[in-house]
Amino acid sequence: MRSVKSLVAAGAASLLSSMAFAADMAIAPPPMYAPAPVEDFGGWYLRGDIGMSNQSLKQLDNVDITNFNSQTVGLGFDSAPIFDLGVGYRLNNWFRADLTTQYRGRANFHGSDHLVAPGIIVANTYLGSKSEFVGLVNAYVDLGTWWCVTPFVGAGVGMSYNQIHGFQDNVSIYNAGVLNNRVTY
Repeated sequence: MRSVKSLVAAGAASLLSSMAFAADMAIAPPPMYAPAPVEDFGGWYLRGDIGMSNQSLKQLDNVDITNFNSQTVGLGFDSAPIFDLGVGYRLNNWFRADLTTQYRGRANFHGSDHLVAPGIIVANTYLGSKSEFVGLVNAYVDLGTWWCVTPFVGAGVGMSYNQIHGFQDNVSIYNAGVLNNRVTY
């Protein structure tokens, strides 16, 4: 009987002690931290750009007329498309590097030189186009992200392959207002 009394006394003590803590809040479990996102391809990324060029030209030197008084008229390029593809790697949260290749489409070139001398006018009319292939290696330091914008400082080095297409220098010579000669170089 003694064991039954001990068992009843232990049960009553257990019941009373649990009643004493019933008003206390349960201890909250430690906060759960979200696991770091798993990157599918590590730090690799692809990039692509599409744009337009707006090239300018200040002067074109023609050695045939450098000793004479001449005026350049309408010298410049038309706009042309730019296409860029690249692959890069983000090494950490602030440093990344990439390798890009770029095609700058054909930009038409036009302009003319007018040479006026006593009794003669010489007009050189220039026509043609140019395009470029460019390869670059770039490095960037990201300066943090504020309001979904990440400013960066970057530097790069590269090479360019330029092509001139169909360049023409059409020379027209006017003597006393009459066209005497027309030559294309």
